[in-house]
Amino acid sequence: MKNFLRSGAGLIALCASTTAAFAEPTSKSEAALVDLIVVTAPRIDDAKALSLDPELTPFEGTDVSRLIARAPGGARIANGELSGQVAYRGLFGERLNLRVDGQRFASGGPNLMDPPFHYAPTPLIAAVKLDRGVSPVSEGPGLAGGADAIFKRIDLGLTEDWDWGYDLSLSTRNVDDSVSMGGIVGAANGRFRFNLLGAYEEGDDTNFQEGVIGGTGFQRGVYGLSAGARLAEGTVSLDLRRQNAGASGNPPFPMDITYVDTDFARLSYEVPLGEMTLKASIDYTDVNHLMDNDTQRPAPAMMKVRATYADATTRGGQVSLAMPAKGGEMTLGFDADNSDNRTEITNPYNAEFFVSAFPHISTDRWGGFAEWTGKMGALNAELGLRVDSYDTQAGDAEIGPALPMGPTMLASAYNALDKEIDYTTYDVVARFWTSEEEGLTWRATLAHKEKIPGYIQLFAWLPMPASGGLADGNTYVGDVRLNPETALIVEGGFDYARQNFYLRPTIFWRQIDNYIQGVPYDETPGVIDSTVEMVSDMNGDPTPLIWANVDARLYGFDVDGGYDFEGPLRLHGVLSYVRGERRDIDDNLYRIAPPSLTMSLTWEEERWSATLETRAVARQHEVSITNSEAKSPAYATASLYGDFEIRKGVRLSAGIENLFDTHYRDHLSGYNRNGYGDVPLGERLPGAGRGAFVRLSLAG
Repeated sequence: MKNFLRSGAGLIALCASTTAAFAEPTSKSEAALVDLIVVTAPRIDDAKALSLDPELTPFEGTDVSRLIARAPGGARIANGELSGQVAYRGLFGERLNLRVDGQRFASGGPNLMDPPFHYAPTPLIAAVKLDRGVSPVSEGPGLAGGADAIFKRIDLGLTEDWDWGYDLSLSTRNVDDSVSMGGIVGAANGRFRFNLLGAYEEGDDTNFQEGVIGGTGFQRGVYGLSAGARLAEGTVSLDLRRQNAGASGNPPFPMDITYVDTDFARLSYEVPLGEMTLKASIDYTDVNHLMDNDTQRPAPAMMKVRATYADATTRGGQVSLAMPAKGGEMTLGFDADNSDNRTEITNPYNAEFFVSAFPHISTDRWGGFAEWTGKMGALNAELGLRVDSYDTQAGDAEIGPALPMGPTMLASAYNALDKEIDYTTYDVVARFWTSEEEGLTWRATLAHKEKIPGYIQLFAWLPMPASGGLADGNTYVGDVRLNPETALIVEGGFDYARQNFYLRPTIFWRQIDNYIQGVPYDETPGVIDSTVEMVSDMNGDPTPLIWANVDARLYGFDVDGGYDFEGPLRLHGVLSYVRGERRDIDDNLYRIAPPSLTMSLTWEEERWSATLETRAVARQHEVSITNSEAKSPAYATASLYGDFEIRKGVRLSAGIENLFDTHYRDHLSGYNRNGYGDVPLGERLPGAGRGAFVRLSLAG
């Protein structure tokens, strides 16, 4: 039987990604807590890898968020080719604890056109580590689960001899005439390592059965270096990257990306101290972002042309000490970060039209945690406590003389507010699992998680459609009186794996008090009897929403499994179901993924494989009335793809996505606001039509 069935704990979704292999987590404790998607095949034998032969999925585009969408409970919020957000068990955006190569940072724009995985181009990613259920407290704050996109690197060796290596890929896809290329080259020995990395991706508008989806082209380039040294006292690492995204469409938003220019820097250090291990790092991220509403979509009247500048700077530091304790390992840590955000709306044809929609918002966070992993009788356990203190404040709004009286009045009222707010949050996580016995591992999680309001939800004084990526067409204003969200989480399941079969079901329940949701601005929606409603009506929405604390509930189940038949055939499948409800009124939460089932049947020979995959998605009629959410019908698609090992380290992959050119509209894809192309304004955006892809992968 194939060795990928030795353990169900590390298997994810149906197959992994682009030249991808399933791999099990790096320790016994991680086996029940973490899913690891290995995106590139290991360069050398790795005893922890369950399959050294890369497996394949459809190309589907450049966004690494699509990999997590293939995991149990995963989904993708499609706000643009470079702006896809990860959704996990009904939560998405800043509620998830997302990291890029271990680094947390603030996105540049108020609509999250650059969510975290905007900065994780597939050609540069070696693995995606998905926190199962909830994130451990040692990974930072967050309301639910999380993920870390880990970059490729040639790591330190074991001898003084230099070892040169590379991991490169080149892909093309005809449904959007896109090309994606990149990877790393580097050298390492037992003392030093040097890596150069780079990627470039671009594509045109996407085709679908009835024509072209206007404004879906994209362009992105990344370059950088990674270096490390093993010193007598410990190991030091330095990572530097520059990413430049060019003109890229966002049809669900009122604007598109003109550019997103971002710099990353991280310096880390690790040293053993007897039985203890000390880790420390400092990091820096700087985002400069411009979006507009006239270069990639039909330009409005000159007086309505907008160019919005947004930037975000994050400075962070972490230190932790791991030590033996009570038969297990105790990790004590401290972390802190500061983020500065600014957004200014302008009219490039009128120098007197400008407004600081989010004026210099600064948030300082100081956090401490304790996390113990070990045996508690017959159970394995991870117990964690985290406390975070926040100080967030905003500057005064500035407004140009060309704006009318309404925004000026709102700016004056906003400037009179006390805009310095303090919060303290507490996270408690208890995860338990049994030792594997005859292939069976039981697991359970209890957690209390909190998240403070985002700056958009606190300080949005001007009604506009900035919503952190909801893209529901509503305009929003904030409320400085918001309380942190508090989630109580219970989940349970088991992992079962035998020689030719594995199954991993999980059921979950999350009750969230003070869930932050847009609600009608006042008790007379549609009646314009306030300045906020008057200004919102001028912007096209007579019924604005205000961010408010409500009560919510999320529950459901997901399962993945597989069977290896005698001979070359194997079967994989993933089933996900999540339900999101308001508890204070009879309504549903917005943008909840409908039930879905993905099945793949693979014929695998020694040097090649072929896979037929089908994906069936149920209708979604449990929609949010508050957010004016439209229902969506069921659909099913099929894809066919294959993989051939030309020689060691050289693989050729090809396939056809959406084999029968099905016209479908994914419930999470948003509504079209771009007048170019063949999708009517206001309709839910369709999925890509039938298309072929080819990918060449080189590793050595």
